[in-house]
Amino acid sequence: MPQAKIGVIGGSGLYHMEGMTDVEEVKIQTPFGDPSDVITIGKVSGVSMAFLPRHGRGHRLSPSEVPSRANIWALKSLGVEWAISVSAVGSLREDIAPRDLVIPDQLFDRTKDRVKSFYEGGVVVHCSFAEPFCPTLGSLLLESARELGNVNVHQGGTYVCMEGPLFSTKAESNVYRKLGMDIIGMTALPEAKLAREAELCYAIIACATDYDCWYESEESVSVDMVVGESQR
Repeated sequence: MPQAKIGVIGGSGLYHMEGMTDVEEVKIQTPFGDPSDVITIGKVSGVSMAFLPRHGRGHRLSPSEVPSRANIWALKSLGVEWAISVSAVGSLREDIAPRDLVIPDQLFDRTKDRVKSFYEGGVVVHCSFAEPFCPTLGSLLLESARELGNVNVHQGGTYVCMEGPLFSTKAESNVYRKLGMDIIGMTALPEAKLAREAELCYAIIACATDYDCWYESEESVSVDMVVGESQR
């Protein structure tokens, strides 16, 4: 079976990687069922990489339906050590504008219906999660984004992860802002927790697509807005 040390998990609007050569699709079976889709393994600039669309090609899976345990297990089984999540998010700060990138360094969990650990059935494992993202990988992503020169990227910030699939009410959006949250999405958890249990270096490139619904002078977030901005 082919191997790759770098894995990319694509979010809404990102269902394949451009510029990948020597492509091979691999279907992985895991103890936790099937991953979101087949995993594409190939090379980008000569570097072996694995790509998995989080929601499946065609966006078949809602955030609560994403088989995160199977996804992380499958990447780990292919030799992945560095996992890069690309996620569409809403901005909770005026200075984080649509099309900006954010490399968050903290998480706030507002999910409620998701399995958040590989360990169950009498096996309990506690992991440190004070710093939910790999700082080394986060720094590399920040540096790479800045080198592009044509994108505005923000260092650090708190990603609040809601259950979905409905977007926030205005009351919720404003409360998150008052609590000091910076961006909001639906997919960072339990993915980040499972990556920690699997001992993967994990970080997020968060792509702001909208201002959620708190910004009165802007249109409230919609599916077309999220997918459209993510594909730009």
